[in-house]
Amino acid sequence: MKLFLLYNATFYTLNPAQPTVQALAVWDGKIVAAGTVEEAETALPAGAPRINLNGLTVLPGLTDSHLHLQHFALALQYVDCETDTRAECLLRVQHKAKSTPPQNWIRGHGWNQNVWEEGFGNAHLLDQVAPHHPVYLTAKSLHAAWVNSLALQAAGIDRNTPDPPDGRIQRDESGNPTGILFESAMGLVEKVIPEATLPQIRQAIEDAQPHLWGMGLTGVHDFDRRQCFMALQELEQAGRLKLRVVKSIPLENLNEAVEVGLRSGFGSQWLRIGSLKCFADGALGPQTAAMLQPYEGNASESGILFLDSEEIVEIGQRAAASGLSLAIHAIGDRANHEVLKAYAQLRQFEKQEARPHLRHRIEHVQVLHPDHLSLMAQYDIIASMQPIHTTSDMDIADRHWGKRSRFAYAFQTLAGLGTRLTFGSDAPVESPNPFWGIHAAVTRQRHSGYPAPDGWYPQERLSLQQALEAYTINPAYTAGRERELGKLQPGYYADLIVLEEDPFYIPAEHLYELRPLKTMIAGEWVWER
Repeated sequence: MKLFLLYNATFYTLNPAQPTVQALAVWDGKIVAAGTVEEAETALPAGAPRINLNGLTVLPGLTDSHLHLQHFALALQYVDCETDTRAECLLRVQHKAKSTPPQNWIRGHGWNQNVWEEGFGNAHLLDQVAPHHPVYLTAKSLHAAWVNSLALQAAGIDRNTPDPPDGRIQRDESGNPTGILFESAMGLVEKVIPEATLPQIRQAIEDAQPHLWGMGLTGVHDFDRRQCFMALQELEQAGRLKLRVVKSIPLENLNEAVEVGLRSGFGSQWLRIGSLKCFADGALGPQTAAMLQPYEGNASESGILFLDSEEIVEIGQRAAASGLSLAIHAIGDRANHEVLKAYAQLRQFEKQEARPHLRHRIEHVQVLHPDHLSLMAQYDIIASMQPIHTTSDMDIADRHWGKRSRFAYAFQTLAGLGTRLTFGSDAPVESPNPFWGIHAAVTRQRHSGYPAPDGWYPQERLSLQQALEAYTINPAYTAGRERELGKLQPGYYADLIVLEEDPFYIPAEHLYELRPLKTMIAGEWVWER
């Protein structure tokens, strides 16, 4: 369908100059007119097809600004370990073992010891339910793994194995590995698991696209690595990539990226280079996020800092000289402060060297010291945050951070200071459903209404308009595509979703229930319910 008119709907354009329209004219994948039916019709030839949307609601397509596309796609094939009890997780592993040939690896994802009464599992428990299979289960945070004895043996991990740099092997009182691995220690097992082949990854990503379209996603910012990038390129060349993908470059590939001259923003309408991804610290759940003060109830633990400000500046100057922006993972208040100190120096470097003012990001920004809240906007750093982490982690944050949680996931405070927010999910850590994220940002509640009618730290709740902007116009700006994505106005791609209910006219507590009836990308209906 090359050209057509969409009419008889409420079109929320996200264009402040024209917030709603009655019709859109679409030609060759782009919007050529927006306004009344008569105004839109004048942009099309007489007799152009007309699509009556029967009073429904239309929004710009939504973008997840932080997910792991390869991991999400492959995880659709894994054991779902996000259970209320440890016993249920073990039952699911046992069920998977019955249908898996002996000696083949069993993969799973999603467990969270913080919600299990008994806490962490151990290798012995997995041995009982899968005695003939090596088992590797990643935590919800992706910063820890639970393995069985066969997996430990395959990796050569025993009581004499030292902790790797920036990682830790959990051990019992006798010094034997328990089966829980933190941070880089996960790699000891990962390197012996047969890797998915490129064709398998390509097929998994292609198969995952309808899952994302069905949630209302028309674009993603991906943070997986080389194999994922190769699979995406193959899909695009075959004409089978139907998501707008911004692809990050991992720090370990900085030299190669600089040598071939890659720049942020380079690419096609489907696949573009994003930022250089670095890690400043770990995660909240395993208490590896770097904090200025120790965790509550654990005076000896303040997390792990992977990069300090001086190291980040060195990396950033090399990246900036090649036109690559930075996207730095920072969870704890110490890690965020180190990153912000580095960004202050990088802004000076850009100015002194007459280089572009790059669109640098911090990924997660989960907790900030009150003295550092204004620095995000001061240095024009994008806050790439995941609202669904708020509702998943609020009890853990209260337990480990105490009163510091007042400025955890501080959406409204940061927005009020002028910080640009762009939202995602960190899938497969959380569901990529953007309406779950919108609900979390607007209510600060779980779907059950927990913890209170006003939500957790309700002063940080966003308006629905703010939340939608963080899934539309702000991701487009972050990607350098604010003149063609994120709005429904002339000159922009016809990426949109059709809803049965108007999100502005339903109670906020029901926002998570929204699901598109149809999803259009570049003027093509790619998904219909």
